[in-house]
Amino acid sequence: KRQLLNCLHIVTMYNRIRKNPKAPFVPRTVIIGGKAAPGYHMAKMIIKLITAVGEVVNKDPVVGSKLKVIYLENYRVSLAEKVIPATDLSEQISTAGTEASGTGNMKFMLNGALTIGTMDGANVEMAEEAGEENMFIFGMRVEDVAQMDVEGYDAMTYYENIPELKQAIDQINSGFFSPKQPELFKDVTNMLFNHDRFKVFADYEDYIKSQEKVSELYQNPREWTQMVIKNIAASGKFSSDRTITDYATEVWGVEPTDLKIPPPNEPREALDETARALREK
Repeated sequence: KRQLLNCLHIVTMYNRIRKNPKAPFVPRTVIIGGKAAPGYHMAKMIIKLITAVGEVVNKDPVVGSKLKVIYLENYRVSLAEKVIPATDLSEQISTAGTEASGTGNMKFMLNGALTIGTMDGANVEMAEEAGEENMFIFGMRVEDVAQMDVEGYDAMTYYENIPELKQAIDQINSGFFSPKQPELFKDVTNMLFNHDRFKVFADYEDYIKSQEKVSELYQNPREWTQMVIKNIAASGKFSSDRTITDYATEVWGVEPTDLKIPPPNEPREALDETARALREK
């Protein structure tokens, strides 16, 4: 969710490198994968924007190997099996209060990736287990979003008061990343200004600051590794064994048993005998 925020961070990093190529910069390879529903026009445009930004960034000789952008087409389980174990940083950046409690972030955690994210969905449970100090938490909380819904969200205020955000949006809006079709992403910028229910601009500044903390910590392998170990050690709650045990006892009302179901090639009588033993228990 909210990969536009991720994209704006890419553009911000790109602009910083271009502005000062000789400045120290922690290299990044940003990998984004996902699919758009057939009729979801905005999601398709966001994917197109990410790939367009990637083409500019990846071909810029000034940037070189400091920043690379990869978009994975047809993201699926078999692809996730390759990407997740290799990930250093998991982006779980949905607006607080909008994400169902998924399992993708848990898989990254189990495989040693640190998480940058909002207090939303399963991130909340992960923070309870590992501690917020072992994650890169940023942005509005659920109550902040609710208050903003009441008071009103003014995207223009953020645009006018955050120079790097303004620069990134102006580039997208002017066709910098789509020179052959300068107005290609007008729908995206119009949405961001006029009807963005995910409030991307509101979390931008805090997100960028949190990403800076990521880069700073990554330069200290010892501390980074310590945080990784703490996350893995705290991820036991999210194992399938624990989940199945809880479902069995709390939902189905059954207790564990050491009886084993006979293999399919065993006589029918063996299966009937196991069933009788279970009923007697």
